[in-house]
Amino acid sequence: LVAVSTDDPQIAAAATEAGAIVIDRPAELAGDQASSEAALAHALELLSSDGEPEIVVMIQATSPFLTSTELDALVAAIDADADSAFTAAAFHGFVWRNGSDAVGVNHESAHRPRRQDREPEWLETGAAYAMRVAGFREAGHRFFGRIVAVPTDPNRVLEIDEPGDLDRARALVQLLDPANRPEPGEVEAVVLDFDGTQTDDRAWLSADGVERVAVHRGDGMGVSAMRRAGLPVLILSTEVNPVVAARAKKLGVECRHGIDRKGEELASWITERRLQPSRVLYLGNDVNDLPCFAQVGWPVAVASAQPAVRAAARTVTTVPGGHGAVREIASWILEEDQL
Repeated sequence: LVAVSTDDPQIAAAATEAGAIVIDRPAELAGDQASSEAALAHALELLSSDGEPEIVVMIQATSPFLTSTELDALVAAIDADADSAFTAAAFHGFVWRNGSDAVGVNHESAHRPRRQDREPEWLETGAAYAMRVAGFREAGHRFFGRIVAVPTDPNRVLEIDEPGDLDRARALVQLLDPANRPEPGEVEAVVLDFDGTQTDDRAWLSADGVERVAVHRGDGMGVSAMRRAGLPVLILSTEVNPVVAARAKKLGVECRHGIDRKGEELASWITERRLQPSRVLYLGNDVNDLPCFAQVGWPVAVASAQPAVRAAARTVTTVPGGHGAVREIASWILEEDQL
């Protein structure tokens, strides 16, 4: 049983779509001052109508790089007679308390062993906790009885509390979760936005009113490789500029441009082609691509995409639009000998 406690309608909708039970979190438990324990107790109260669970695992949404391996280890710790368990990272640093005179907290200031010679301490990551429900109800907090720290990879420890933390997470995701990309054979069709995806979103305007854009030759090679592999490729754009059709003709792919309702047009194209939506990849950069993201199994944002688009994407390219992003997705979905 997986439950999501939230007061946000969009999060609730996404959780329901993923198969979770949604707990409608009341306003008094959704503010900055509310404790995680209070939200957990509220959720357990509602869920217990179908029988009290023996163990509960609490996951914090602010830790994006938590893995299923760590969750399994938390439950295993409880099964092995712990009452409470939490994810923790080994820490060898020197901690000081600053004031009029800085004081060493976890070391003697006159004794400086090498970090690798120090016994590790354990830093609570804030990512996930497991506990016996009966003990939690009795104690009223998450730490009680026999407590076990479950080791986790320090490189994956990141809590999103401020906008800067979110920027760090976005920069790290391609390094820490590279598997969140389609494998060769997993995609059966590719749909590409144009402006900001195949270009860098700039345009040159001549004196006679003609717009010109720059495209990346590597993207052309990527499209050619996908076509050789038998993948249908569509350029779908709201832009009415003839340059869109000219680029599609040059690449030898289908083009639908001047489209206001891109999501509806994409759904029609998928139906016409008798494709499986879950096996279609859409590459975009701006908010008008979001309806298309909802139609496919692989919504992908270029690195230069708007924040809302990056957040909605299943994965993000390492390069910005107009700098080889199409070539990059081709390298994901094709075998090496197809490129």
